[in-house]
Amino acid sequence: MLIYRILTAIVLIPIFVLCVLKLSAPNFCYLTGLITLWAAWEWSALMGIKTFLHRLIYPVFVFFILCLTLFCFLITHVLYVSFFTWLIATILVITYPRTSSLWGKSLWVRGLMGIMVLMPAWLAANFIRTAENGPYILLFLFILIWGADSGAYFIGKKWGKHLLHSTVSPKKTWEGLIGGLATTLVISLLALYYADTPFKIWPAALLLAFITILFSVIGDLFESMLKRIEGLKDSGSLLPGHGGLLDRIDSFTAAAPIFALGAMILGKIYLSGN
Repeated sequence: MLIYRILTAIVLIPIFVLCVLKLSAPNFCYLTGLITLWAAWEWSALMGIKTFLHRLIYPVFVFFILCLTLFCFLITHVLYVSFFTWLIATILVITYPRTSSLWGKSLWVRGLMGIMVLMPAWLAANFIRTAENGPYILLFLFILIWGADSGAYFIGKKWGKHLLHSTVSPKKTWEGLIGGLATTLVISLLALYYADTPFKIWPAALLLAFITILFSVIGDLFESMLKRIEGLKDSGSLLPGHGGLLDRIDSFTAAAPIFALGAMILGKIYLSGN
């Protein structure tokens, strides 16, 4: 399984990096839109929808939602709403399975959850990329998530003993979480140093990195929780060794809007101080 994960990553990561750095803003928007729609297709399985035609309705609906957000929503409002959405998601994960009977079997609730997970992540990714030095900031975010995920995986595999939330994820451990946060610290310090970032904003930037990764873990656990409810091992089978596309971007769906909101607030504080 690990060898398939590594081979898939070796093929996809260079392609993805080129897309982040080289695609025009509209083309990147289209590409991430297609990724979001495929994730919506996989999300329909988490909703408990079985037939092909019925599953197809959900990504079509999400497509119209994405189109509407380009004209009807302010990105700032979406990011704040997403922040509070992920706070609620955190509560649902912590209280699972005690409270899942209240919402876990509702197709409509899980459908709304999918919109609130996928749409802000898509907007945040494109918002970050269109900012000054946006492609490099977005790439840093992915490296941060990938690094933390890898650190958590290897540290957890080697020393993990205390389960983080056994009912949701039988493999994630507190030791793995600490390993992921330690990796986050190293990556962030290197990025701040080589980017010649003013030292006075290092504490706030490091805090943002830690918060981002903590929410990325919630994103992972939230999807795992929905898979538990439906009795699914993976969201799909698109990526060998990884499962579905949603299994690969679940951390990003939570991390992206949190990071974008935090970076925006940090930028305003820093600029106002100058």
